[in-house]
Amino acid sequence: MAEVHVIGQIVGASGFPQRRLFCKWGLHAGGAWKLLSGLGSGQTQVDDPQADDVAYWCHPLDVHFATKGLQGWPKLHVQVWHQDGFGRSEVLGYGFCHVPATPGCHALACVTWRPRGTWRERWSQRLVGGGPQLRTPEAAAAGAADRFRLRTEAAGTVHLQLGVLLRHFGRYGVEC
Repeated sequence: MAEVHVIGQIVGASGFPQRRLFCKWGLHAGGAWKLLSGLGSGQTQVDDPQADDVAYWCHPLDVHFATKGLQGWPKLHVQVWHQDGFGRSEVLGYGFCHVPATPGCHALACVTWRPRGTWRERWSQRLVGGGPQLRTPEAAAAGAADRFRLRTEAAGTVHLQLGVLLRHFGRYGVEC
C-alpha cells in the first residue's frame, strides 16, 4: 500500500475579531484510506494574544496514512472558537484545506467562514453572544454542493506548516 506521512503544526490564527481563541481540528479521508498512526482529531490550547491579533498555538500534527487509491485524499478541517471570561465558548469560523499532494514542506493559509444567520440571530448574537452554528461541523469539509445554500461571511485565517512524505506511490503508477 502507498503511504502518506504528514508532520507539522497548526501555527495559529489571524484576522478574527475576538481574542482568547482555540482550534478544534480533524482529518477526513476517503474509504480507501486507513489511519495507521497519529490522532485523527484534536484541540489546541486557548491563546490570548496581548500585542497583536495573531493567536499562536503551535499545535503538533503527526499522522501516517496508508491508501489503495488516490480518491478521497485527506482534508484537514478546522473550527476556530472563542472563549469568553466566563468560560463560555462560541464558534467563530469553519474551514478546511487539502493536505498537499506533493512531498516537501508547505505553508498553508486556511481561510474560514461562519454562518451569517438572519438579522434576528445577528441582533441576538450582539446582545447575548453565541450565534448560528452548523449542526454537523464536518459539513464544512464536504463538497460545495452541500454548502451552496448557506449564507456565510468571512471570518479569519488559520496558518499551518505541514511536511508531507510519500512512500511507495511509484509502485502503483503515481509519480511524485
